[in-house]
Amino acid sequence: MANIQQVAQKAGVSVATVSRVLNNNATVSPHTRLKVETAIKDLNYEPSMLGRNLRNSESRLLLVLLPSISNPFYSEIINGIQTTAISNNYNILLCETDSNPDRENIYFNMIKNKLADGIISMDPAVNMQKLNELYEQYPVIQCSEYEEGGVIPYVTIDNEQAAYHAVKHLVKLGHENIALINSDEKFLYARQRRTGYERALQEFGFPIDETFIYHTQELKFSDGVQAMRKLLQLDRRPSAVFAVSDTLAIGALKEINASGLHVPEDIALVGFDKISFSNMTNPTLTTISQPMHEMGCTAARMLINSIHGEKIENIILDHEVIIRESTMG
Repeated sequence: MANIQQVAQKAGVSVATVSRVLNNNATVSPHTRLKVETAIKDLNYEPSMLGRNLRNSESRLLLVLLPSISNPFYSEIINGIQTTAISNNYNILLCETDSNPDRENIYFNMIKNKLADGIISMDPAVNMQKLNELYEQYPVIQCSEYEEGGVIPYVTIDNEQAAYHAVKHLVKLGHENIALINSDEKFLYARQRRTGYERALQEFGFPIDETFIYHTQELKFSDGVQAMRKLLQLDRRPSAVFAVSDTLAIGALKEINASGLHVPEDIALVGFDKISFSNMTNPTLTTISQPMHEMGCTAARMLINSIHGEKIENIILDHEVIIRESTMG
């Protein structure tokens, strides 16, 4: 493979001039530029991206922190991040933290050592103190989950309003005994979605029944099964259930079917996220649609703009209630 010295020799210019052409420096005359570009083509020369990045103090690599790659919620967001990153000549590295501080430190050190240019954090359990310290010197964006009242820019939806719309849909169908399958309320989205659930019930004059609120440890299918099993054991069975994620709702659906009951005739069901599986269940799942691909594109665009020194504003994207068979009698 040819090197930059050979290109310079063939074009009859200095190595520095070849370098200026490669970096699109405007000081090179069109005639000289043409000579260099012809030499590059003739010699099939490919510049070292690593060398160029080192000279420019950039890696062209974006880190994406997420708790688990197996959660289908993240796949569309990642798709959006990748599409925008690649179109701007960046690559992405998926960093599964598994909510492990040691893993987090490895990724934070990559930024500090200039092995990556910035971070998009989607991890609700991320160490916020360390992330805030990192943000003081390096580009960081939060996507979906964020710190309430914090300083790190974020893109998300209005989780409280989305949950309110989900429960209001059930109330308008005539349901009064509406249960909530929520995740751990140490997470902001879980607290916000519970607030939206309660606001809808209170608006229509229904009391908040704590026995109808079940907290799961994680967002797994098995957690949804377990939660629904507990709710079905209550003396007064709920006529509808709002689950804060589609995976929990699909687990709940499995348990309802296993108990001999039917959705929506016996129990109506609403999920959250509109993952691809939500349209494959029987019956299909009514859910809250988050614009996941757009969220990913937006997060990547925000991060790249931040890398280039622009001031970044928070962005709240729209949600939508997708009505399907699990709430249609």
